[in-house]
Amino acid sequence: ELQLAESGGGSVQTGGSMTLSCKASGFNLANFRIAWFRQVPGMECDLVSGITRDGGTRYADFAKGRFRLSEDNAKNTLTLRMNNLKPEDTATYYCAADCTNVYGGTWSVDPAWGYWGQGTQVTVSS
Repeated sequence: ELQLAESGGGSVQTGGSMTLSCKASGFNLANFRIAWFRQVPGMECDLVSGITRDGGTRYADFAKGRFRLSEDNAKNTLTLRMNNLKPEDTATYYCAADCTNVYGGTWSVDPAWGYWGQGTQVTVSS
């Protein structure tokens, strides 16, 4: 069974840092386009950062300069390091994998993102 499992969420104060991890099982992340999304209740689910199989990395404007995406192929894990966190970063963070558009495609929530984790909550207090 193909699964994604997020970990690392929690609570932090404004200006703090947090690292989220997404562990894949049942498939090799290195063969997929992979990304982190986030969602606030009642709002759309938005891209945070993603990576394609040609090595391209994309960041949402709010993530540029503060968040860093990395892969550990040996551990089959995608990591999101978040620095200088703000209250508006409070959301549920999800990792997702796309096996059909591995070199590019929409960075919006789309059926192409066929695999999702259960999400991990990040809360940033002021």
